Amino acid sequence: MTSKRARIAGVGALVLAAGMSIPATSAQAGAGAPPGRSVQVPIQLLSFNDYHGHLEATDPPLAVKWDPAKTPVGGVEYLSSTIKALRAKAGDSNSLTVTAGDLIGGSPFLSGMFHDEPSVESLETLGLDVSSVGNHEFDEGTAELLRMQYGGCHPKDGCYFPDQPYDGASFTWLAANVVQKSNGKPLLPPVAVRGVKGVQIGFIGMTLKATPTLVNPSGVASVDFKDEIETANAQAAALKKRGVNTIVVLIHEGGVNLSGYNGCSGISGPILAIAQGITHDVDAIISGHTHEPYVCQIPDAAGVNRLVTSAASYGQVVTETTLMVDKATGEVNRAASSAQNHLVARTIAKDPAETAVIAKWNVLAAPMAARVVGTQVEDILGDSNGPRGIETPMADLVADAWLYGTAPAAQGGAQIAFQNVGGTRASFRVNATPNGEQPGQITYAEAYAVVPFSNVMVTVDLTGDQIRQGLEQQYIATRGRPALALGVSAGFSYAWDALAPQGSKVVPGSMTLNGVPMSMTATYRVALPNFLADGGDDFLAFKLGTNRLGGGEDLAMLVAYLQAHPGLTAPASRIDGL
Repeated sequence: MTSKRARIAGVGALVLAAGMSIPATSAQAGAGAPPGRSVQVPIQLLSFNDYHGHLEATDPPLAVKWDPAKTPVGGVEYLSSTIKALRAKAGDSNSLTVTAGDLIGGSPFLSGMFHDEPSVESLETLGLDVSSVGNHEFDEGTAELLRMQYGGCHPKDGCYFPDQPYDGASFTWLAANVVQKSNGKPLLPPVAVRGVKGVQIGFIGMTLKATPTLVNPSGVASVDFKDEIETANAQAAALKKRGVNTIVVLIHEGGVNLSGYNGCSGISGPILAIAQGITHDVDAIISGHTHEPYVCQIPDAAGVNRLVTSAASYGQVVTETTLMVDKATGEVNRAASSAQNHLVARTIAKDPAETAVIAKWNVLAAPMAARVVGTQVEDILGDSNGPRGIETPMADLVADAWLYGTAPAAQGGAQIAFQNVGGTRASFRVNATPNGEQPGQITYAEAYAVVPFSNVMVTVDLTGDQIRQGLEQQYIATRGRPALALGVSAGFSYAWDALAPQGSKVVPGSMTLNGVPMSMTATYRVALPNFLADGGDDFLAFKLGTNRLGGGEDLAMLVAYLQAHPGLTAPASRIDGL
């Protein structure tokens, strides 16, 4: 791995923890310089978000609404080259590289199989300085996130390279709004300060307040997630008090853009209200989470336009922000500042350093990845990359796998199984042969890509009405994504009325099990990933389950199902109207 000490020393890092003082810089000391002595300097910020360990150049182009040309983009070899070219244009010493969370978690096989240590190494190699945490940084719980930051071999899987034990990330993860319940202190540094061209730049890093609803609640039981606006305003005030006048928020929350990748048409979503509520003292907001690209000017709490940006996902876009800063005062001239999204096109030369990172980890991954575990005769589609509010064949197939693994009495005696579309991260395509397999063969890596979160299956008792309540929670208007559908196992069906009011969309009397109408008072055994069973994605009704029995890991259960069911076809629809 890149030397942590070398990277930190190279950028002159100063992390601001609670109660730390920041010494006045020469620029700050000259804040009262005579008129006419002020000089504005351009400071380049390169940013991206929602990387999710996508090292290899295998992702499809951006959606046509953002890039009608469907330019092939992404892959860390090209991402690193793009960043280094942009950095060189501005001058390496005048540039910082920052991200807005979800660097790890939900990752493809090459990174996820190794608890995202490859992702961290690739980000060190491209010179990442600072990042906020995102919800996926908490997929394996707070202890694992701290390991990712500070180092140490995995407690279960050990050291993948014994002669190169994992030494932690050279960049700094920030978590201003994540505090420990035991003492009220931040889990990770709330802010970081970096010096560029004699200007001190303060970064405030946050994840979305709703993170506990998006991860396994047990993994974050020891921390609280605070309001984004209140946290940003408090941290900005503290930075100003210490003489830091150039302030940027890195936040893992975003919006929806209806226009091109450099547009801001009809911007909507949580980032709008957050940006409008964050203090004027913050000069720019770099966002993420929604996997959307945009470059916006959104009025701040004082009604003054401020840059708010996002760079899609998977390292396919890089945002270049140029802040014009008064060197004497540290104040940003917003009118003279600008931002532009750049496609990470695969026409640029690959960064050989990143090629070496990929090759290093592929030595371990390739033999495992290529193992054939199943076969299919037609495409089975519908994963988190598409609409998450509809029934999909892929989510239904995964639910079938959960039922297969938990139906035996000793494994839970399940009668029904559910799988969230958002947790189904890939589809099965007949002609996809990424590991050299034959068309129609499904490899271990392809199975992993579907369920990369290491959930444990559980089986619980739920009444018919509690199941109905859980189904109703597929639509919650106030949720970040209002519509989140559940795949259902074979034998279970119901009807959905999308036009009915929230809480009344399951058609009364439509729920059946093996063709028999279900009783609202009878009890049924239901299998779920522990993410759902613990109320993830606001499916709180599932927390009412009793007689809970733990089961196997989701990936192992899916692989067992694939091995037992060769020649898979896409399941027919089981839900009328969804």
